Amino acid sequence: MLLNWMMMKLMDPAMDETTVKLLTEDYPDNPFLMATVVEKLSPRALIEAAMRAEAGKELSRPLGSPIVLSPWDKILLNPRQLFKLPSLDYTKVNTETIIGPKAKRPLKLEMPIMITGMSYGGSLSLPMKMALAKGASTAGTATNTGESAVTDEERDSANLLIGQYHRGGQLSGQEQLSRLDAIEIQLGQGAWGGAVDEPIRGEHIGDHLRKAWHLDKGQDATVYARMPGKSSTQDYIKMVNNMKSQYDVPVGVKIAGSDYIEYELAVIAQTQADYIVVDGSEGGTAAANPTLQDNVGLPTFHTLVRTVDWLTNNNLRDHFNVIVAGGMTTPGHFLKALALGADAVYIGSIALMAAMHTQVVKVLPQAPPSQLALYTGRMTDKLDINKAAGHLAKFLTSCIVEMQLAVQAVGKNALKELNREDLVTVDRDLAQFAGLRYAASHREAPNMNIARHPQPTVQNMLQ
Repeated sequence: MLLNWMMMKLMDPAMDETTVKLLTEDYPDNPFLMATVVEKLSPRALIEAAMRAEAGKELSRPLGSPIVLSPWDKILLNPRQLFKLPSLDYTKVNTETIIGPKAKRPLKLEMPIMITGMSYGGSLSLPMKMALAKGASTAGTATNTGESAVTDEERDSANLLIGQYHRGGQLSGQEQLSRLDAIEIQLGQGAWGGAVDEPIRGEHIGDHLRKAWHLDKGQDATVYARMPGKSSTQDYIKMVNNMKSQYDVPVGVKIAGSDYIEYELAVIAQTQADYIVVDGSEGGTAAANPTLQDNVGLPTFHTLVRTVDWLTNNNLRDHFNVIVAGGMTTPGHFLKALALGADAVYIGSIALMAAMHTQVVKVLPQAPPSQLALYTGRMTDKLDINKAAGHLAKFLTSCIVEMQLAVQAVGKNALKELNREDLVTVDRDLAQFAGLRYAASHREAPNMNIARHPQPTVQNMLQ
């Protein structure tokens, strides 16, 4: 009690002086000026300005942009209750998904949720890559190498492994490509604003990674804006078709969302690819700078709708599976993406959070959870791989059960039966853009020849 009294007596003069200054001084000498500065510039802009002033080079911000422009919360699913009954048993709602059904070896999944491309070395540590692979396998789905090579550790941990044939060249050649369950030709990424150079300094590449990437000690690595050796659109078309002719597994093309999305699709349509991955600007990454993350590209929702619409309008929807990626985090997001026309979704940042789960206490509050997961993290050795895999599998299982219940409510029997008729929006512009029902417009009820009972009267009641 005495100590508290002494502390209060010491603080009183300082508080009195600060209060007087706040209430009497003009803005240039008033401490409250910082409150207006923060309100005007935003805390994020101030902190990033300080980081730039300190470093004098581009920033590297993990996990993607905080700016989310996809209007998922303005769209709802439509339940049926009487005119059409809910499905009888939610546990019987089919969740199976096939990517590349026309390929000699289609990719068969137990759910339409997959782990997106997050590379060993460029993004994540090897223990985290192993955890993601094991968790995805337990749940019956696939994981993705990202812009890296196929390692024995990830391959042995994954029942189904999609590999990215990418602009850095680390995953190429028969020895690597023949180990995959699907090949994804990576030509762009949402969080990187499409395709730009991504240099990785040799001093940041450890012995194990250097061996996987076939680099000399101290040698730099670069993911280029273009595929090396490709100088025209026709070069890319030939590359996709050559890949398709050599391998039995599904071959896909990944691009970032852009207002030129129809132009990009018109090129892919000239290939024999099995699937298309469209990655919205809200996607995550380990290292892209804030300018590319926040200011370049097209939101995931708009990218998906325009992709599906263009394929449909050109009678190509049955030629390609569509996988969408970029900032989706909840079963509701996944359901709405499927109803809009996606065959499957990729998740990244939310999968990492689910995998780390309670293990974040190993690094908090001294360091952010990213230090458990990133390749450059200082505490990656603290990650329990099996626990992380188990929590990821539980997360995926939980998502699927909730999705099955929602599909039961709308009266369908399979996730792949969802379509835009199962959606309604409270936004008129969204309704027009995506071809959805506008919630503020009335439906005409069907003529059901309803036999109405006469309304009770006082006389009838007395009788």
